[in-house]
Amino acid sequence: MSGSNQSKALARSRTVAVIGSGAMGAGIAQVAAAAGYTVQLFDTRAEAVAKAIADIGGMFSKLADKGRMTADEARAATARLRPAAALSELAEAGLVVEAIVENLDVKRKLFADLEAVVADDCIFASNTSSISITSIGAALRLPQRLVGMHFFNPVPLMALVEIISGLASDAAVAECVYDTALAWGKNPVHTKSTPGFIVNRVARPYYAEALRILNEQAAEPATIDAILREAGGFRMGPFELMDLIGHDVNFAVTQSVFNAYFTDPRFTPSLIQQELVNAGFLGRKSGRGFYRYGTDAVAPTPATEGSFERAAQAVQLFGTGALAEALAARLGNVSVERSSTPGADNAVLQCGSARAYLTDGRSATQRAADNRHADTVLIDLTLDFGKATRVAVTRADQCSDAAYSSIVALLQAAGFAVSRLDDVPGMAVMRTVAMLANEAADTVNQGVCSAADADMAMQKGVNYPRGPLAWADAIGLDTIAEVLSHLAAAYGEDRYRVSPLIMRKTASKGKFHG
Repeated sequence: MSGSNQSKALARSRTVAVIGSGAMGAGIAQVAAAAGYTVQLFDTRAEAVAKAIADIGGMFSKLADKGRMTADEARAATARLRPAAALSELAEAGLVVEAIVENLDVKRKLFADLEAVVADDCIFASNTSSISITSIGAALRLPQRLVGMHFFNPVPLMALVEIISGLASDAAVAECVYDTALAWGKNPVHTKSTPGFIVNRVARPYYAEALRILNEQAAEPATIDAILREAGGFRMGPFELMDLIGHDVNFAVTQSVFNAYFTDPRFTPSLIQQELVNAGFLGRKSGRGFYRYGTDAVAPTPATEGSFERAAQAVQLFGTGALAEALAARLGNVSVERSSTPGADNAVLQCGSARAYLTDGRSATQRAADNRHADTVLIDLTLDFGKATRVAVTRADQCSDAAYSSIVALLQAAGFAVSRLDDVPGMAVMRTVAMLANEAADTVNQGVCSAADADMAMQKGVNYPRGPLAWADAIGLDTIAEVLSHLAAAYGEDRYRVSPLIMRKTASKGKFHG
């Protein structure tokens, strides 16, 4: 967050220049003009500039029709948009925001050309989503004037802006751009120029863990998507989101981050996604990805267990955790014996010989072997056990059908749609949230951003239902560390190493917030 209560935003008397009139450039021009700044829009194609300005004017008129701004405000905002026919016309700009092709050499040349035009106090900002700000600035005469200003599409609707500082970026320049983004009605966050910045780095596990679960044949994409949406609270499941983004784009970002971090296994790309790209199955834009699209396409349905009849057995609920409390409230007329102490081996629920546990990162089969209790069923994490409409379960290979059905029947009596995963360690929501929190913790530990900014970035940039670090606090950092340690043991991979900051906070019984 900004360190001062006094705004250091660019004065509204200064002109904002936007280079590039595509979707991102036009969106940036719109929010700047709406905030009261005169905006010059430049593109190598004059007709594209004219169209962008006309489209933005039309958008202001629609906002006025909806009562979001007055007719006078719409006309004034439109009047603040000015076409520029050449870079030389941008000499008076106080801030230049570049939104052109993602190519380091092209960006470097543009800013070098601009340095010959604008005053030395003009600030440069790049809307790059992946290129190092340090690298872009290295060729400048005044590299300290350059920062990243990474908006998210569609710019007028998405609140987040990542303010990225390279090695040479002046802190006062970053603060000015941060406060300017605030003046434009955005939620800015500070970040260092590291691969993926905040969002594209921390978000990698959301796709990667789903792809690994699919690769291990634990469930089909539609089922995993439903679990992440209806249990995890995410707006879109990972597979439908990858289809929306485009697999060529999503796979390229994953490869970029993987290579930029010197092939750190945490960012290893998926062979499944590579095959989709090789086949040209890029998602919605090609008509086929994980799902098929088009007028005759049939949307797949998630796998949901059919109704199981409840056995006449005593039901016991153990502990005071979120799952036990929610089950007690949701089971209604079911006769339940409650105990505030944990059950055997930390069981949450027992029905006859069947014991159910919240997943701790081990497979159900491994947990059954460790506990020497064959009839073991695991329940996946949800965002809110009291409100979730779906829950995922898995069973040990040793578990009897009768024991499994008794647990499923109770969950159904509690109002959950139940989806069964094959027995993969960590299940779906738990391992995903643990890995998101782990990656966010590393960004904080490495000085990329603050904990507050990491959480804001993921909520405002990609609409996560909760900031990963706040979520980890709620679950318990000791639980996150345990889940990751069990995943690391199961897979034997450095991919699941626990962030040193999580280990430190676990040892001190600390939290990321409060």
